[in-house]
Amino acid sequence: MVAAPTVDSLSVDNLCVNSIRFLAIDAINKSNSGHPGLPMGAAPMAYALWNNHLRHNPANPKWFNRDRFVLSAGHGCMLLYALLHLSGYDSVSIEDIKQFRQWGSKTPGHPETFETPGVEVTTGPLGQGISNAVGLAIAEAHLAAKFNRTGAPLVDHHTYVIMGDGCHQEGISGEAASLAGHLGLGKLIALYDDNHITIDGNTKVSFTEDVLKRYEAYGWHVQHVAEGNTDIEAISKAIAAAKAVTDKPSLIKVTTTIGYGSPNKADTAGVHGAALGAEEAELTRQSLGWSYGPFEVPEEAYSQWRQARERGAALEAEWDKTLVAYRSQYPAEAAEFERMQRGELPQGWDSKLPRFTAADKGLATRQYSYNVLNAIGADLPDLIGGSADLTHSNLTDIKGEQSFQKGSEANRYLHFGVREHAMAAILNGIAYHDSGLIPYGGTFLVFAGYMVGAMRLSALSELGVIYVLTHDSIGLGEDGPTHQPVETLASLRSIPNLLVIRPGDGNETSGAYQVAVTNRKRPTVLALSRQAMVNQPNSAPEHVAKGGYILDDSDGSPELILIGSGTELDLCVKAAVQLRGEGRNVRVVSMPCVELFEEQDAGYRESVLPAAVRKRLVVEASGSFGWHKYVGLDGDTVSIDRFGASAPGPTCLEKFGFTVENVVAKAKAL
Repeated sequence: MVAAPTVDSLSVDNLCVNSIRFLAIDAINKSNSGHPGLPMGAAPMAYALWNNHLRHNPANPKWFNRDRFVLSAGHGCMLLYALLHLSGYDSVSIEDIKQFRQWGSKTPGHPETFETPGVEVTTGPLGQGISNAVGLAIAEAHLAAKFNRTGAPLVDHHTYVIMGDGCHQEGISGEAASLAGHLGLGKLIALYDDNHITIDGNTKVSFTEDVLKRYEAYGWHVQHVAEGNTDIEAISKAIAAAKAVTDKPSLIKVTTTIGYGSPNKADTAGVHGAALGAEEAELTRQSLGWSYGPFEVPEEAYSQWRQARERGAALEAEWDKTLVAYRSQYPAEAAEFERMQRGELPQGWDSKLPRFTAADKGLATRQYSYNVLNAIGADLPDLIGGSADLTHSNLTDIKGEQSFQKGSEANRYLHFGVREHAMAAILNGIAYHDSGLIPYGGTFLVFAGYMVGAMRLSALSELGVIYVLTHDSIGLGEDGPTHQPVETLASLRSIPNLLVIRPGDGNETSGAYQVAVTNRKRPTVLALSRQAMVNQPNSAPEHVAKGGYILDDSDGSPELILIGSGTELDLCVKAAVQLRGEGRNVRVVSMPCVELFEEQDAGYRESVLPAAVRKRLVVEASGSFGWHKYVGLDGDTVSIDRFGASAPGPTCLEKFGFTVENVVAKAKAL
């Protein structure tokens, strides 16, 4: 039992704070589903931030120079929906609040950018939001360094986060916070809702570290507000102090009581993820002196909250004047800035995409990828990215581009360190910034297993992140089965809205980048080889957009179709030559991207893979899972449905049957 708080019911601040609490209580009670504890405890810090510091315009949720707010503890989303509604965002009406967690609602069970204007990032899995915020802060710092001029602060905003104990426990947050401290992202400010409760109960059962000391070691500025339940002024002063520290990110620990105000459930795990219920809600109303009915907000509170509309309009109008002056003084820079804001690619960015002939030396697709990046890099300043400590293996650097570091934020090459999961989430954050930047990041394909949580959110949130994932099969060789991704392609292909492209030569690699760069509403995986492959005579960059196409064909109607991707495409071509020499009509289909092929009309798909030709053989140095859709009961695969082995790459490929002889034998067996 927690003693009832002492409340000055006449205080406008208290009315505003309790408006958050009871909108959350009532919405969750109505839906009988949700997490009321966090909104009830974190309401004072949210009010202090949104009323006293946050620069935003409720009438224009996409105003470029707004501060970004991230609710990393996304389960407490009624806090965010209440903030949006009370501040006057048209996207969240009182009816939307009443429809919390219902079908077609603008107030889903976790914040989603694609459902609710005003939501900056899609936070569900804990730790993702704070990591996205690091990406948002990187984007702000990069654009500010690139475009700002003395007296013309075109890009000047903060990224604020509310995070909880669970966010700190997830490893991804440590990866991202470590990098943020190294980079000195001074406009990143996180408020830590220190309520000591998770689903299993008090955090003393599993989480007793000194979080502030950890973040101080990361290079963050740290503060502690001991009375987070009522001391709005102390919270606001701490935020002001954090804003004054411009050379390092800030963490403010705000100690609160989860479910504050609930006589029987506050400070217990029971208020974390379950509705209070009608009886406890009524007791909480009495405890907090709240005489209003369900979903009722006093006019005094609305009046105070909705001053944000006036402030926001004035802030945007002031910034518009800055932009007008900037256009006059720096017309070329202004034109580039505004092009990026419109989401337009530079005219002719793809004019230098390389093309290759069969006479050109065969290279690994990771090398072709490097060549393409360097061909387009100068004409596509929107690109920003790097590698998770594998630059010289992934070949993700652009010649002449220097490293993004503290004090040199205008540079666009990012060294993520050995932090694959954080890299993916940070890339998402750069994309969430919605400023025209095109984020890309490299590591080995097998480490997509570390990143898949963030990659899934890239796809869900329609973010055009480019994942440059190399060493794509057992062909990488001696590093052995721990590094040989036999199951990874099938896993990634199962994610909706994610393009997985495994190019089979230089032209297809070039085409893969054209697809990836132009798809700004869905992420792309480029699965690239370590080993070299020849350039096919009939390949072309433009064919990749079809997903699959006829690479090589017999004169007569095909009786057998060989389907290949990546390095194994050449095995199909060579096997077809041998089979034709024995009188067989064989077609070779290159399938660099299953997802794009599936999007083609039925007529095109039939022209490539006629239903009447049931003898089909897929050749890919990966698992067979998923390919049976194309081979059916009458076809087969040359694949690997076990872990690989440590040996030179050519030996691995031979021992596991990736030879012309085995492809021919399997084809004949059909």
